[in-house]
Amino acid sequence: MYRNHTISIVVPAYNEELLITRVIDTAPDFVDTIIIVNDCSKDRTSESVRAHPLYGSPRLVLIEHAENQGVGGAIATGYMHSRDHGMDIAVVMAGDAQMNPADMPALLDPVVDNLADYTKGNRLVTGEAYQKIPKIRFFGNAALSLLTKIASGYWHVADSQTGYTAINARALKAIDWQRMYKRYGQPNDLLVRLNVENMRVLDVPVEPVYGVGEKSGIKVRKVIFTIGALLVRLFFWRLKEKYIIRNFHPLVFFYSFGLAMFALNILMMTRLLWLWVDQGNVPEITFLSWLFTFSLAFNSFFFAMWFDYEENKHLNPPMQNRDIVRSPKITHADA
Repeated sequence: MYRNHTISIVVPAYNEELLITRVIDTAPDFVDTIIIVNDCSKDRTSESVRAHPLYGSPRLVLIEHAENQGVGGAIATGYMHSRDHGMDIAVVMAGDAQMNPADMPALLDPVVDNLADYTKGNRLVTGEAYQKIPKIRFFGNAALSLLTKIASGYWHVADSQTGYTAINARALKAIDWQRMYKRYGQPNDLLVRLNVENMRVLDVPVEPVYGVGEKSGIKVRKVIFTIGALLVRLFFWRLKEKYIIRNFHPLVFFYSFGLAMFALNILMMTRLLWLWVDQGNVPEITFLSWLFTFSLAFNSFFFAMWFDYEENKHLNPPMQNRDIVRSPKITHADA
């Protein structure tokens, strides 16, 4: 236990036979249950877990999917196990040992202190991220983080793609895990669902860990467009659920008007370019119409986002700016 709270670690694992035992070995002693979810691996991940000395004890649980469900599906399975077995807090750690166990108390403390329902690691504020994270992943993460702010309503949250998180029992019971997105967009989908349920989300600085033998299965160029399209759908779903069905808010009018003006602006831009190419000049009224619709669309979106920011401010506690003392192993005495 950690400060009188039961803790589980959810480890989604796909082809992690080389590093999964390292994840188990370095788990802090205060962790009550380590839940390995083997997502239909093609290697000997399950055999590596079964060969571990902890296997067969209540502290190490192996769950095997009959079909590959993606990292989000594996996390959902681990979350449901934690919920159904009465865990107070569930922490997600990757099966490739890219998360420093010494950062875990910093994730747990705000949840234990009831400052947040969900904490997530932020690798981008340590000063080491740009040097350690592969550049294409760094910039792809930054772009997706910006889109996630708009889609989720958590305007202070960054590093949206990090998988190092902690969630309390209240949030575990509030979310329908069967409906959560099951691929690499799971962190983004979950943030949107947490916002609809009015859960408090907090960023915590963590150390990026690379070069331990991990092999990423993420193709950034493909994933950024897939998750980008997912975020567009989630944005409209959140507006419908939170600001129309559950509690109406006038920001819906601003977003709707902004979209209408944006569509009209595209038409005016098309006409402007066609006249420029065809006649060599643009009538003044056409240019002014384009400028007017652009101004209306920009201002409508700006005010809608400002309303959304204000509406969700109480769900965005300030980041915990604490020094993280890292050690290779944390014991009960440290807790």
